[in-house]
Amino acid sequence: MEPLYQYAWLIPVLPLVGATLVGLGLLSFNQFTNRFRSGNSVFIVSLIGAAMTYSFALLWSQLQGHAPYTQIIEWAAAGTFHLNMGYTIDHLTALMLVIVTTVAFLVMVYTDGYMAHDPGYIRFYAYLSLFSSSMLGLVISPNLVQVYVFWELVGMCSYLLIGFWYDRKPAADACQKAFVTNRVGDFGLLLGILGLYWATNSFEFDVIGTRLQDLVQSGSISAGLAALFAVLVFLGPVAKSAQFPLHVWLPDAMEGPTPISALIHAATMVAAGVFLIARMFPVFEGIPIAMDVIAWTGAFTAFLGATIAITQNDIKKGLAYSTMSQLGYMVMAMGVGAYTAGLFHLMTHAYFKAMMFLGSGSVIHGMEDVVGHDPAYAQDMRLMGGLRKYMPITAGTFFVGTLAISGIPPFAGFWSKDEILGAAFTANPIFWAVGWVTAGITAFYMFRMYFSTFEGSFRGNDSAVRNQIKAEKLQSLGLAFGPGAMNPQELMVASDHTHDDHGHDDHDHPEQSHSHAPHESPLTMTLPLLVLAVPSALIGLVGTPFHNYFEEFIHPSTEVVHEVVELGAFDWSEFLVMAASSVGIALIGITLASLMYLTRKIDPSAIAAKIPALYQLSKNKWYIDDIYNAVFVMGSRRLARQVLEVDVRIVDGLVNLAGLVTLVTGEGLKYLENGRAQFYALIIFGAVLGLVLISGVT
Repeated sequence: MEPLYQYAWLIPVLPLVGATLVGLGLLSFNQFTNRFRSGNSVFIVSLIGAAMTYSFALLWSQLQGHAPYTQIIEWAAAGTFHLNMGYTIDHLTALMLVIVTTVAFLVMVYTDGYMAHDPGYIRFYAYLSLFSSSMLGLVISPNLVQVYVFWELVGMCSYLLIGFWYDRKPAADACQKAFVTNRVGDFGLLLGILGLYWATNSFEFDVIGTRLQDLVQSGSISAGLAALFAVLVFLGPVAKSAQFPLHVWLPDAMEGPTPISALIHAATMVAAGVFLIARMFPVFEGIPIAMDVIAWTGAFTAFLGATIAITQNDIKKGLAYSTMSQLGYMVMAMGVGAYTAGLFHLMTHAYFKAMMFLGSGSVIHGMEDVVGHDPAYAQDMRLMGGLRKYMPITAGTFFVGTLAISGIPPFAGFWSKDEILGAAFTANPIFWAVGWVTAGITAFYMFRMYFSTFEGSFRGNDSAVRNQIKAEKLQSLGLAFGPGAMNPQELMVASDHTHDDHGHDDHDHPEQSHSHAPHESPLTMTLPLLVLAVPSALIGLVGTPFHNYFEEFIHPSTEVVHEVVELGAFDWSEFLVMAASSVGIALIGITLASLMYLTRKIDPSAIAAKIPALYQLSKNKWYIDDIYNAVFVMGSRRLARQVLEVDVRIVDGLVNLAGLVTLVTGEGLKYLENGRAQFYALIIFGAVLGLVLISGVT
C-alpha cells in the first residue's frame, strides 16, 4: 500500500508533463506538431486519465481507513528558518483529487468536439493540462507557501485560458480584468501568510492554528491582530471564489471557450478558494471575527449572484452568476462552522455545474449554424427556445442539472444545500433566511433558463429579436464598461462585422447562416454530459442526514458518534420541516418561472415595467461595475494625469532648469577662462580694489 502513496506526486506531474511536451512541440516544431491534432489530444487526455485512475485508487485507500500520508523534503534553510516542500494525502486531498481529475478528464474529452475546427486546438489542450496540473498541485500542498505557489499558477493559467482568443477585444479585456482583480485578493493572501508566519513561525496549517490560539490566550498577540491576519488570508478566496466585492471578474470570464468556463466554474479556480478555507479551517474556527466575516460575505454573495442572474439573457453569464451564488452558499457554510456541508456542496456543485456549462456549450455549438458565430447571438436565450426536440440529450442532461441546483429531491443539490440551510439556521436564523430566499430565486432563474432555451418554439430565425439584440449590442459597445467596450468611432465597424467565437471574421446577417434549425452535438460532447448526469442525480445520496457517509469520511466517526446514532438521535421532524421549507420555496420559484416563460400567462416585461428600479438594479449588476469604473478605472486615469502633470512641470522642470543653469554658467565662464595672464591679473586687481572700497565705506 505504501508505494501507492510514495508516488502520489505523479498525479500533478502527469498533466504537467503533457503540457510541457506539447508546449515545447508548439514552440519548436509548430507546423509538425499541429499536423498531429488527434495524437496530441489523445496523449494529454490519456495522462489526465491516468491521474484520475490514481486519484480513485487513493480515495479507495482512504475509504478503507489508511492513515493520512505526508512526504516532506527541506527545500531551503537559513539559520532557524526552514522551508519544506512535499505533498500530503488525507481525506480532503483524496476527495478533491477525484473531483478535479474527473471533471478535467470529461472536459478534455468534450473539448475534442467543441474545439475541433479551432486553429488553436492543440494550444488549448496544453493550457488545459497545465491548468489541471496547477490545481492538483495546490490540492496536495502541505503548507501555505506551496499553496501560494500553485495558487499563482492557477491564476496564470486562468489568464491564458480566459484570453485564449486574445485577438478578440472582449476576451483580451476579460483576462486582464480577471488578472487585476485576483491580484488584489492575492496581495491580501500574501500579507496574511507573512503575518501568520511572523506570529507563529510556521507555514503548516495545523501548527498555525494551534500556536495562534495559544498566543491569543496568553496575550502575546491581540485577538484583533489575529483576526486581521485571518481576514487577509480570506481575501485570497474572496477573489478566487468570486465573493463580493471581488466577484466582478467571473461573469466576464465567459469570453473564454466554454470548456474552460466549465473547468473554472466547477473544479479548479473557484474551487481553490473554498478549498483554501477548508485547509485553513483550524485557523479560522478559533477566531470568531474571521468566521463572522466569512459567513456574512458568503451570505451576501449568494443573494447578490442570484438577484443578478434572474435578468441575464446570455446563457453562459446566467450560469456564471449562478456559480457565484452557489459559491456564496459554500463560503457561508464554512463561516457558520458547517465544514463538511460546505465541502459536500462543493462536490455536488462541481458535477452538476460542469454538466450545465458543457450543456450550454452544446447549445451554442448547435445554434452557431443558425445565428452565426457571434456570441451576442449564439449565446442569447431570446434566440433559442424549443431546442429539446432538436437536442434531446443536451436538454435532458441540462434538466437534470436544473433540478439538482434547484434543490429538488433526490437530486444531488437538495442534500448539500439543505444541509447548509440547516446549519445556517442553527448558527443564525438570518443566514438561513438569506439562503432560503436565495434558494427560491435560484429555482426561478434556472427554470427560466431551461424554459427559455429548451421549451416553446424556436426563435432563432426571428428577425425582430435579432434586431433587438443588435441594438442592445451596439448600445453596450458604446457605453458599457468592461470587456467589449469600444470607442464611438468603432461602432460603425462593429455594426457590420464582429470577430466570431472561434477567431474568424463573420457577418451578423442571417443570410450567413447555413441552417434554419440547430442540431445535436457529436458524441464527444454528449458523452461527458451523460456521464456527469449520473453524479448530478445520485451523488447526494452519500450525504443524507440520516446516514451521512460523506461526513463520516471527512470527519471519521468516533465511538461517541456511533453511540449517538444507535440511540436514534436523528430528528426526523426537524429534517422534514427544513426539507419541506426548502423544497416549498423552490417549487414557488419553479411555478413562477413556468407561468412566465413556459405557459406565458404572466408577462415578465410588464412586471419589469412596474418595478423599473429593481429591474435596472439587477440588469445593471447592482451598478457595481459602474462604481468600480468610476472609482478605480476613471480615478486611476485622473490620478495618472495628475502624476503626469507633476512629472512634466516639476520633475522635468527641475531637470531642465539644472541643464539651463549649467549651460548659462558654462557660456559665461568660457569668456573668463581665456588663458591670458594679463586678463587674470586685471580681474584680481579689480577684486582687490572693490574690497578696499567696500571696507573704506564701512
